[in-house]
Amino acid sequence: MASASAVNLEDVPSETLMSELLRRMKCATKPDKRLILIGPPGSGKGTQSPIIKDEYCLCHLATGDMLRAAVAAKTPLGVKAKEAMDKGELVSDDLVIGIIDEAIKKPCCQKGFILDGYPRTVAQAEKLDEMLEKRGAKLDKVLNFKIDDAILEERITGRWIHLSSGRSYHSKFAPPKVPGVDDVTGEPLIQRKDDTAAVLKSRLEAFHQQTEPVIEYYTKKRLVVNLHAEKPPKEVTAEVQKSLSS
Repeated sequence: MASASAVNLEDVPSETLMSELLRRMKCATKPDKRLILIGPPGSGKGTQSPIIKDEYCLCHLATGDMLRAAVAAKTPLGVKAKEAMDKGELVSDDLVIGIIDEAIKKPCCQKGFILDGYPRTVAQAEKLDEMLEKRGAKLDKVLNFKIDDAILEERITGRWIHLSSGRSYHSKFAPPKVPGVDDVTGEPLIQRKDDTAAVLKSRLEAFHQQTEPVIEYYTKKRLVVNLHAEKPPKEVTAEVQKSLSS
């Protein structure tokens, strides 16, 4: 018996069905890929991730989004996660791994996944390996978006946005016609709180402290590909494609 939330295919436009069918046929020939993306804020993971996802028919797993979805859906693991959050506690590694395990069973993850921003510690990396091993799977590559902190500071602290439209500018790379003013409306631009040098410095310190042991862990397993993330996005995409085709 179909669930109440199931979609009636008769109500789905033919163009949508054909588009999905063609996508699945294209995806059937793609190799399976299980990837981790590691990189500091502003390193370009958010730009490359959708390209990789579409090219290799992978699902994108961001643990924060998955936790919120599990809590909202009131899954058994989501209920446990909410209990921890309500007490002001960190959600345990075992719970997060359980939520990842649930997610990769979905049809959209059939060809593999991109894990973005996880694992953050060696203990989490070990638990992830254990979970995949139980499923008879293993990671294929860990893409490390390497970039100098000074370049990141220039990238991030130069970002300005027009709040109501979401239009973004950069004081050096994509400046507005008039400094501090939106090109279309003439309204003032703002800088996000997280885009200041002081906030970035603390975030980068935390990133390096947490993540370098994880990169070392995967380097020993010969899974790490170091990308030149300071390059323009198209050149980084070419590097990614080259690394995933080998």
